Amino acid sequence: MSANVMMNAYPESLGGRLSGLVGFLRNCDGIFDSVYLMPTLYDSDMDGGFSVIEYALNQEVAADDDLRALREMGVALTLDMVLNHLSALSPQFRDVLKHGDDSPCRDFFIDWNAFWRGTGEMTARGYIQPAPEYLRGMNMRKPSLPLLMVPMPDGRDVPFWNTFYQEVVYPRLTPEALLDIAPVQYAQAARLCRQVNAALDGGLDPDGVEDPLDGYRDAVVRWLKRRRVCRGQMDLNIQSPAVWNYYGGVMDTLRDWGTNLIRLDAFTRLHKQPGRANFMNEPETWDILARLKGMAEERGMRVLPEMHVTYQSGVSEKLERLGCPCYDYYLPGLILDAVETRDPKYLIRWLSECAASGLRRVSMLGCHDGIPIRDLKGLLPQERIDGLCAALTARGGVPKMIHGERPEVYQMACAYYSALDADDDKMALARAIQVFAPGICQVWYMDLLCRENDLAALKGGADPREINRSVLSEEDVRAAAQKPGFVRQMELLRLRKAHPAFAEGASCAVESEGERGLVIRRAGKRGALSLRVDFGEMKYAVTEG
Repeated sequence: MSANVMMNAYPESLGGRLSGLVGFLRNCDGIFDSVYLMPTLYDSDMDGGFSVIEYALNQEVAADDDLRALREMGVALTLDMVLNHLSALSPQFRDVLKHGDDSPCRDFFIDWNAFWRGTGEMTARGYIQPAPEYLRGMNMRKPSLPLLMVPMPDGRDVPFWNTFYQEVVYPRLTPEALLDIAPVQYAQAARLCRQVNAALDGGLDPDGVEDPLDGYRDAVVRWLKRRRVCRGQMDLNIQSPAVWNYYGGVMDTLRDWGTNLIRLDAFTRLHKQPGRANFMNEPETWDILARLKGMAEERGMRVLPEMHVTYQSGVSEKLERLGCPCYDYYLPGLILDAVETRDPKYLIRWLSECAASGLRRVSMLGCHDGIPIRDLKGLLPQERIDGLCAALTARGGVPKMIHGERPEVYQMACAYYSALDADDDKMALARAIQVFAPGICQVWYMDLLCRENDLAALKGGADPREINRSVLSEEDVRAAAQKPGFVRQMELLRLRKAHPAFAEGASCAVESEGERGLVIRRAGKRGALSLRVDFGEMKYAVTEG
């Protein structure tokens, strides 16, 4: 992998359409030679684009001309392939809803009851509750079981595996509809509708609607449930050959758009088996990665696996053996820890390990998801992790949790600029460390433009990650470009792009300087640079040689 600088943004992040981001990149004098576009580029319905309906350009935010302009500028394209799930609005799942067991896509998704057969008890609501020993070690992204009850055309409700987000929308009852359901008068129907709709507007599902409904409650509940709309990210069944054929078709589409690097999203959850963690099941996860890597290489592309695992798992070395690059999810938290404590020893230890290993990494500060926390286990003492979470929470960050026997913070939804207390000097210092660290520099647009937490975006129960996903106007961008933090970051990124100290094959050496100092030296055949950071004074300097 060449030493380059990658912009990371949603296609609509700057001005509401991809053309705004294309214009921004055009004005950056070639600093960014690649761009990672988030999957709202596709036809999608929730989870910031990661609930894909189809891999077709979202015409509301992008056009073929935008992708052509990126190619003409020599900007390489990185796009997501969302492997674990598809939207409930996808053609495949809609076919299941329409044709039920007769659908050719019936085994495309994971039937919860078929998967867990023989492991637990059937509940009154129609799904199997696995016995505790089967769930004890399971990695779950929400406190409830990862399933969604779906109405089939024969009248049954069938549970399907649903790891991530879901939303169930019930229609509002009208007097006209109630007249068809029950032998009531219009005034009575209007009163009952007000009662039912008030309960639904209050967040209850039909089973929670209180009696009395004049003896018609069961009929009303049945009517509402049969007409509900289920939205969610439905997990794919990798035991189905049709799913692997689908993966090949997606790769063909991404290749035709000019993609050279595919980010493999959520593939660590693909392999599932009763009684397992169902996250990073080994060795099966590695077999899946090898197969996906081979499929991409046949089409002239590379893969970048998205793997949020703790440092102590030793996953990086396994990725290297497969010849895959990996994300450095540890750097963001370690920089913040060093800034907070003014003690860089854990950051120095990690950077020294990176420099010695030669692993191919993509580094980052902020991103669309949040600041990784759980990944730091084994690399940073727990009391330092807890202190970091407390500091970010005090600055408006929102913890995201992993659920199970021992719930724990997984990530902190927080703009990196806010995590650094909205300090331009600290933002530039953090970017300097990333620029000199091994690997590709992935740059989140909110960090570059020194944007703080968007607290207004959290109103109404919005996804906490919206705190760091603002859509910026041209005026916002012009104002941000005047900030000292932006100017200094751009100077550092320009240096990273152009100086021979960062050329392919250049060496990287890391050492401490006193108790509060960090030195990173990069040396290529035609030049060398040194970065000195003083965490006591919160200053950095770049020098030749």
